[in-house]
Amino acid sequence: MEITLTVNGVEHRADVEPRLLLSDFLRHALELTGTHVGCEHGVCGACTVLMDGAAVRSCLVFAVQADGCELATVEGLAPGGGELHPIQDAFREAHGLQCGFCTPGILMTLVPFLRENPDPSEAEVRAALSGNLCRCTGYQNIVAATRLAASKMREVEV
Repeated sequence: MEITLTVNGVEHRADVEPRLLLSDFLRHALELTGTHVGCEHGVCGACTVLMDGAAVRSCLVFAVQADGCELATVEGLAPGGGELHPIQDAFREAHGLQCGFCTPGILMTLVPFLRENPDPSEAEVRAALSGNLCRCTGYQNIVAATRLAASKMREVEV
């Protein structure tokens, strides 16, 4: 099937098999390897991307379902290797990652969350991240980084 979609501001057209997962399309066809595939069941959140502004598990979406959609991946947060997005900067500053495998999915989960909740409490952050699994941390620095990101985003209105 032929699909047309916009990923990180760039339009792409491709012929895809109807059964091709969006995560595989992003990683293999577009070579956007920041979208990680962990559990392949939608449980871990590592493959989270934005589809028309909403966080979705790309391992649970077929590429054909994204036809006509606007997608954002972690690579789109700081396009061209320029200045970091406030969320990325906060994670760097507050040591919100260790191995980094889960980080892209967490960052993409936080983009719409922080737009809708510009000053979240610790409990709200923990609830928002409850669908993202991280085996390296106790989430404390991730929560602190998220709250720091919220502050940074309020300053620049991202």
